[in-house]
Amino acid sequence: MKSSSRSRHTWVLVASVVALIGLGLVPWPEPLAVRASRAEGARCPSDMVLASGYCIDRYEVSLIDRDSKEPLSPFYPPDPNMLAFVYDRWQLLRSTTGGPAARAMPLPEISDFQRAGKYTAMAVSQAGAVPQGYLSYYSAKRVCEAAGKRLCSPKEWEVACRGARDTAFPYGDEYQADTCNVGKVYHPASILHGLSSSGHLDPRLNLLMLDGDNPVLRLTGASQACASHWGKDAVFDMVGNLDEWVDDLEGTFKGGFYARRTTGGCSTQITNHGPTYFDYSTGVRCCRDAARPAP
Repeated sequence: MKSSSRSRHTWVLVASVVALIGLGLVPWPEPLAVRASRAEGARCPSDMVLASGYCIDRYEVSLIDRDSKEPLSPFYPPDPNMLAFVYDRWQLLRSTTGGPAARAMPLPEISDFQRAGKYTAMAVSQAGAVPQGYLSYYSAKRVCEAAGKRLCSPKEWEVACRGARDTAFPYGDEYQADTCNVGKVYHPASILHGLSSSGHLDPRLNLLMLDGDNPVLRLTGASQACASHWGKDAVFDMVGNLDEWVDDLEGTFKGGFYARRTTGGCSTQITNHGPTYFDYSTGVRCCRDAARPAP
């Protein structure tokens, strides 16, 4: 009888701890690989999370100039020549595309500093920022390297997304609508242009709001429940918000952007665009090897 009572008490204790973890009141236990890395002194920069022995950006990247630290617009490609092309083209197209409301909507501003074109775009990972879209594989690679980081391998990206519990979604194994910013009913190009397949370089697409105050693209970390937990830390928005390039020269991005109608979670990937492709939905987060103390 005493043994049976002890077993019941043990299961009640376990269930209570699991419930507290699920509510976010107790952190998920660190996996063995992470605990081993910490024991060996592995560490990451403050803007990154130690996943399974490597570092990954806590948030989707925004961009600044490497030298001056001036912010760069997240609504245009970072390459100066391509930025000028997109801006000039859409100054003309916006007045002839879509309905009256779309034609009246101005393009987002570009700072005089960025217009001058003398900058080196560098990735930064920070909360509360508009994540950078309009990245090709090559520009994503460059902005990560400018920050002393690199593109994540497809495996690194997915492992980080699945978290310490190795679940299909950042938050668990079952799809939960609206937990991550994915599967929006309305496509921004349909709203502005009347056609979802049209005008994907329009700088205004990620500025749209649904129902008055619901942005199609959320600020980094705004979807607090969309978190891939690693011990006491977490990586945010690995599903939804923007697609994210990974290190594949054939061209692969993962995660699913806000209007992609997918319930595939961390395994979602798109491979039907080459590495030069970019549009409003293509972003990135960076990885790097964990630092270890000198022997």
